[in-house]
Amino acid sequence: MSIVTSFSGLCLLLIAGKYLRVRIKLLQKLYLPSSVIAGILGLIIIQVSGRSLPSYWTAGWSTLPGFLINIVFAALFLGVAIPSLSVVWRRAGPQLAYGQIVVWGQYALGLGFVVLFLGRLFNVPDLFGVIIPVGFEGGHGTAAGLGETFAILKWPEGLDFGLTSATFGIISAIVVGIGLINWAAKKGYISSFRNIDELSAEELAGLYPVDKRPSAGAQTTSADSVDSLAFHLAIIGIAVLIGYGIKLGLMTLESATFGSSESKIFSGFPLFPLCMIGGLLVQLTITRFARVSPIDHTLMQRLAGTALDFLVIAAISTIKLSVVIQGIVPFLIIVTGGILWNVFCVVWLAKRLLPNCWFERAIAEMGQSMGVTATGLLLLRAVDPEQKTVAASAFGYKQLLHEPFMGGGLWTSTAVLLVAQKGGLVVFGISILAIVLWLVAWRIFLKGRQE
Repeated sequence: MSIVTSFSGLCLLLIAGKYLRVRIKLLQKLYLPSSVIAGILGLIIIQVSGRSLPSYWTAGWSTLPGFLINIVFAALFLGVAIPSLSVVWRRAGPQLAYGQIVVWGQYALGLGFVVLFLGRLFNVPDLFGVIIPVGFEGGHGTAAGLGETFAILKWPEGLDFGLTSATFGIISAIVVGIGLINWAAKKGYISSFRNIDELSAEELAGLYPVDKRPSAGAQTTSADSVDSLAFHLAIIGIAVLIGYGIKLGLMTLESATFGSSESKIFSGFPLFPLCMIGGLLVQLTITRFARVSPIDHTLMQRLAGTALDFLVIAAISTIKLSVVIQGIVPFLIIVTGGILWNVFCVVWLAKRLLPNCWFERAIAEMGQSMGVTATGLLLLRAVDPEQKTVAASAFGYKQLLHEPFMGGGLWTSTAVLLVAQKGGLVVFGISILAIVLWLVAWRIFLKGRQE
């Protein structure tokens, strides 16, 4: 019974979220994803109903995001033709440098706030400083995936603050992003901006017209042998298994090396970045040995998108508001600082670091660094609907080197563990050093490049 009602409850919320997006003009103008609307609706229902809501309706919701994020990351590189590092650097070097500085700045700002005054004034731990990059750059999936890590590090509240930060991030990315787009249009920085009044009813509602519905992917296997979606899901499962095997191997090596030492890293390291490595290894193997790849990246995106939608609903619905309210003042301070940093990067830093179509590039980066990749693409589509600039290709190529480390990648997880073991000041220093090094790399290798 609990499995049926739990799954059905998530489905009901998703359909309700989509219905509200179609019917309510304000939600359309905010471009809010239906999953976010559904999650907020679920949070309200759970908070209002209290203990009167039978537990079987929400059974497993709190643990579901931590599992689904593995699927999202495992599918990241599956079906992608992976170019050489030199090609990525040549085509997206300035974009990569800018994106790295944006996210390292989130670490520096968050940890700087906590180390300098928030920790003393509000008695919050140093880990409080990572909720901006975890929630903004990482998003709901990363925050949920780090829930077990936060628990192991004896700060389980990090899960709720991370998820709330992600919710604030994605909403503010869209609201602030649209404001910046209007500002840029008035300043003459962009020429292809489509005002919201120019959008069709279907676009505002998030629906495709019948005659313009795109393909959801290509079937690579015959249905009489195995359904293509089932086959692709199985490939994802193998990637997750490889990631799990990597984690077990690292934990075994760590146990044999450090024994009972308390300074262990891999026991608290989350699984999802390793699933990304598993997916990359599967893709490299297929590229090397298969004449024709049996994987379609568009189908992989659909599966990952499905997992992400249900992840967001479950994650937002199960936020413990009582925990967030107890630390609401330092939370609002640090989130406001994170928003202002991203705005500063768009209006001041981007025009100095990005070689051409700087605003289009920067607004896409802001959308991702405060929400998810889809948010960045949404804002980019508003300023470059026909892709007349190189912003889309630069943004896409940059992801290949950016995602494995930041935004839920290897550094995101490592930083949390380093803060817990070495203190926020150490990671703050690393972040400042990283910003300096990327500025130096830009100055020496990338300044003036017009790709």
